[in-house]
Amino acid sequence: MMYAVVLLVFCSWLALLCPFVQAYENLALNKPAWQSGTFKSYTGADRAVDGQYTNLHDEAGQCAASNTFEKRTAEWRVDLGSVKSIHHVFLQYATHNVMWDENNFHADDFLGFSVYISNTTNKEDGVLCFRDTNYTRATIPNPVNITCPYHGRYVIYFNNRTHPPYPEGYSEYTWIRLCEVEVYGCNVYTYGSDCKHCGNCSGGVQCNHVTGTCPNGCDAGIYGDKCDLECANNAYGVECKEMCGNCSNGEPCHHVDGTCPHGCDAGMYGNKCDLVNMRIMFSFNLDYITF
Repeated sequence: MMYAVVLLVFCSWLALLCPFVQAYENLALNKPAWQSGTFKSYTGADRAVDGQYTNLHDEAGQCAASNTFEKRTAEWRVDLGSVKSIHHVFLQYATHNVMWDENNFHADDFLGFSVYISNTTNKEDGVLCFRDTNYTRATIPNPVNITCPYHGRYVIYFNNRTHPPYPEGYSEYTWIRLCEVEVYGCNVYTYGSDCKHCGNCSGGVQCNHVTGTCPNGCDAGIYGDKCDLECANNAYGVECKEMCGNCSNGEPCHHVDGTCPHGCDAGMYGNKCDLVNMRIMFSFNLDYITF
């Protein structure tokens, strides 16, 4: 019983510490992948997005591995199918099923890697999410989570040895030895770890991917920090600053353009029922004149 309570407390604490781990969807799972060379038929690019990485030997059939022997560049990418709102990228590099430390002989070719997000297959068209410039054989983590709050269709892993000399511990050449790449996020125009839909942000722009707030205010007829509330209290328009006219039977006007759905009260006219019909008002007043 005590063990169950301790486990529950631990899991609750972990959920608060790392909420995105639980809720974001792995957008890369079983998506089409490509790499700049393949070592063997069972080490293709797709092995890094198949959801299997219990065996971290690069020739065990669960890792993508390139045949770029004595090559200076190595590139791998996954096509998410459409533009997505990415939160973070998880990389599991091969370990040869031995302890990952400064003595692991795969650490030297993992050093110096980069991750890009792009809307095309060309990394230069996208944004650099991460580039390793500080890790050593002793400090490079594996696996690694990379925060990457950008929009894009392609996630690209790249490494190179094109501009020597390199820091101590770097390999002379580079390879792809990716056992799994997981890309967590949501569809565009969503926010939060549970991928809620954005409100009506002005100009149709993306809301803040974490808080849902709109950077430039709301569309006409909408208000609130997340632009998810319609104007009320007989108000309409941008920032709900305009007041409705005299709609029939006191009905509220349309929250965006101020028009009255069922016409105007007596004595008023116009799409917004904000103009006085002087003929009717004059006739009305004559009825009360006595001679």
